[in-house]
Amino acid sequence: MDRQSRPETMRENDVIDLLTQQHVLIRELFDEVDRCQGEQRKEAFSRLVRLLAVHETAEEEIVHPYARRKLVGGDTIVDNRLQEEEEAKEMLSRLDDMDVTTPEFSQELERLRAAVFAHAAAEERYEFSELKASTSEGERKAMAVGVKAAEAMAPTHPHPGVESATANVLMGTPIAMMDRARDVIRKAMGKSESGEG
Repeated sequence: MDRQSRPETMRENDVIDLLTQQHVLIRELFDEVDRCQGEQRKEAFSRLVRLLAVHETAEEEIVHPYARRKLVGGDTIVDNRLQEEEEAKEMLSRLDDMDVTTPEFSQELERLRAAVFAHAAAEERYEFSELKASTSEGERKAMAVGVKAAEAMAPTHPHPGVESATANVLMGTPIAMMDRARDVIRKAMGKSESGEG
């Protein structure tokens, strides 16, 4: 994977391009978790969890509120995506408590993969394409600021000697990671704790 395809070095400045590229990275990380065994599998899974936490939180904090306001039928579009995200979070939490070497982990990982891929396809079709048509380049660049701040927290490849600071920010349960990602995004977007800017 080259520098351009790692979230922490992406050059895209359009929020839709960033999130679509993250969907590609998420697919690649699912494949990597599948291929790996033992400690390598555990480490790859932890990178997948971090990227999913950052990605979903960025959507919830930045993209969904905008889609609600800007899109015809925005509330319905966003409510459907949030329901899918909630189901994925529950699966992620179950997986986080499992031993990565068990057949049960592999089965649950496949269920999560199917749910995440279906969710990504629905987002790209119903939310992202509509949002791209309903927003200016400047609006999408402004939204990208928070996504880029959060994605720097979730390197998709291990960086020897650099992991500690970033990994420490995103340790613990998937829900705890999402909370920390939310704080970083809100700070980057200049929002208060209530989410109002």
